[in-house]
Amino acid sequence: MFKFPKDDKNFHWTSHIKDKMLFYRIPESKIKTTLKKPDRLQEGVAPNTMAAMKRNDTPKSKNEIWLMYTERGSKRIMISAWRYPGKSKPDKKIPIPEEILAEIKKEWF
Repeated sequence: MFKFPKDDKNFHWTSHIKDKMLFYRIPESKIKTTLKKPDRLQEGVAPNTMAAMKRNDTPKSKNEIWLMYTERGSKRIMISAWRYPGKSKPDKKIPIPEEILAEIKKEWF
């Protein structure tokens, strides 16, 4: 059973990120670790957003966990999360799958 995160004074979790956490099997703890200690931090593709990346390598698979969020006051709005297979190149366009990008644009813009 997958446990969804709840909103509190520090975080607001959108329904989009909850869906993607379920789809990619990313627990809340991995999202918060990515946010607190990212291996890479850069500007997000959506206006006024940030993207954080954390390597998530295991002996069987090499992938990255990406997180897109924005800050409003003292609250962080968690927008989206996904797994990227392999290794993305630094300072390149954030590797967001097209279907996720389309959903974000539809929901937020």
